[in-house]
Amino acid sequence: MKNKIIINGILVAALVAVSSTSRAAEPSQAELLAQANLSKFTAQTLALAEVPHGVVKDGELEMENGKLLWSFDLTIPNSKNIKEVAVDAKTGEIIAVDTETPADQAKEAAEDATQAKKQVKTKESSEAGEAGEGKGSKEEKD
Repeated sequence: MKNKIIINGILVAALVAVSSTSRAAEPSQAELLAQANLSKFTAQTLALAEVPHGVVKDGELEMENGKLLWSFDLTIPNSKNIKEVAVDAKTGEIIAVDTETPADQAKEAAEDATQAKKQVKTKESSEAGEAGEGKGSKEEKD
């Protein structure tokens, strides 16, 4: 019985450590916004200047390779391609302007879906660990 309690405790500690590590690796949007010197509007204006007649489809603030970036997907009239413009969120410098074909877009959507599933599984594991923590406490009392 005592071994079962110890094993449960170790598993819970491991789950908490993994959960804390994954959260630390991905700062929240509020934390990222606090670090950004450029507003989304200003960065978007800079991105649009790079793509004549572009229309913003999506924009997000993200940490990529240690750099804080505003990343915008711009549609172009009469084209199925998307221009992705990365703007340094601290300096306003245009970091990259890339063209994504429909095949690239499908691949990115599949990768995003896979990443989302992993995050859900991690969250579920964390919640299961927290629920198990309560059970371990009850067994100790018995």
